[in-house]
Amino acid sequence: MQIFSEPILAALAGATGVPASALKLERPRDPKLGDLAFPCFLVAKERKAAPPAVAAELASALSGKLPGITATAAGPYVNFRIERALLAREICGLVERDGAAYGSSNEGAGKTVVIDFSSPNIAKPMHIGHIRSTILGAALVRLCRKLGYKVVGINHIGDWGAQFGGLVVALRRWKGEVDLERDPVMGLLDLYQRSKAALKDDEAFRAEAVAAYQELESGREGEVRELWRWVTEVSMRGFNATYARLSISHELVRGESWYEPLLAPTLERVKAAGITEISQGALVVTLGELDKSLKETPCLLQQTNGTTLYATRDLAALFSRWEEFGFERCLYVVGGEQKLHFRQLKGVLKRMGCDWEARVEHIDFGLLLGPGKKKIASRKRGEVLVLDDLLDEVSEAALAVIDAKNPELANKRKVADEVGLGALVFNDLKRERVKDVIFDTAEILSFEGDTGPYLQYTHARLASILRKAAATNDAALGAQPDWSVLETAGEILVALGRYGDVVRS
Repeated sequence: MQIFSEPILAALAGATGVPASALKLERPRDPKLGDLAFPCFLVAKERKAAPPAVAAELASALSGKLPGITATAAGPYVNFRIERALLAREICGLVERDGAAYGSSNEGAGKTVVIDFSSPNIAKPMHIGHIRSTILGAALVRLCRKLGYKVVGINHIGDWGAQFGGLVVALRRWKGEVDLERDPVMGLLDLYQRSKAALKDDEAFRAEAVAAYQELESGREGEVRELWRWVTEVSMRGFNATYARLSISHELVRGESWYEPLLAPTLERVKAAGITEISQGALVVTLGELDKSLKETPCLLQQTNGTTLYATRDLAALFSRWEEFGFERCLYVVGGEQKLHFRQLKGVLKRMGCDWEARVEHIDFGLLLGPGKKKIASRKRGEVLVLDDLLDEVSEAALAVIDAKNPELANKRKVADEVGLGALVFNDLKRERVKDVIFDTAEILSFEGDTGPYLQYTHARLASILRKAAATNDAALGAQPDWSVLETAGEILVALGRYGDVVRS
């Protein structure tokens, strides 16, 4: 609504003596009161007057000063209502002029935003736990680009860590018991789960796994490195197939291993800052002086056996990203269960005196759950749902709806895939990010209410109207529009007008 808010703020500045840059307009709680509202509390405080009295005075002073815009007082607010013909003419004119660029801005010009999202672990298929990070991260990429930022989407693949030592031992002992030819990723998942159990209960297995991980971190070529490369390769093939289904890509795909050469310099850098301590043989950074709640949870950077941890690799990645991109913001789209990790990470940066620490942000989110807030299990496997299985489920359900409503539709499978994916994405993005999202196939595929299929259906109907209009020779289509007929479409016009503001916020 910038095209209207600017003249309103200029008029308010003239009436109050306060610079327009210091004034803000709001959206009225009740749309019937107007399209924009000015709260009078601060002006009233300056004048030592009652806010309702100031609102009445300002509404009177602005009467007739804003062509096509009516100002009225309601309690401590001045509400502004824009004539629908004016609203339609200006907003539709901007939409027609700007096309797909409508709502964009150049506020991010010359600035870079790094967005770390999705980030699955090798030796496992992408599962339901990855869907929200992937959807939300891709949405943030689009939003930041709309604002003119250079965006670097990074897929920080989990291809390093002590757990890989356990997988190496599992491959040595049990690879003949799983099918690594037909479905290598699911075979690796089986071995990974067996290794987790063995790491808990088998001391010899645990010792061999530690030795395998130390061998990997040593950088020496040999059996462990060859296995690691093979596991990474087959895992990435599976990930890329899933991303293709989601129509999602990243500018950079860098596993934790990419930062391996930077781990030793990172540890030296933190030590040089004079903030490290040795606690029970491990290298840590205490954070209690920054935040009392972190007093008992120091950031562990190196274990007693010399191996690094997730925090070490994330620090190395952050230093690398700062030096490579000089980012305006670095966003980590990671679930809420990692809050402590990111508080520790930012705490280390703060203790090191990194003045860009505030630019690092954890974008957390809730879980994806089934009806009744129950964990979603796989119908095929009876365990945590693999992401491809989830995509198959919504696609099959969408196909059933199409068969019932329009069985003769061409390209039914392609349409079902698009409708199913749209339903899944819309169901996530329409919710408050930090809250859990409920996944109910019947509900999200409904063609009624706030659903992806309803939005897609509406778009299809509008596209059909435009195609028919383009094919007609009716001379009236080229005439000056009669905007008064859009009086009843006021809410849509206001929503269109607010689009750019919503993108920016």
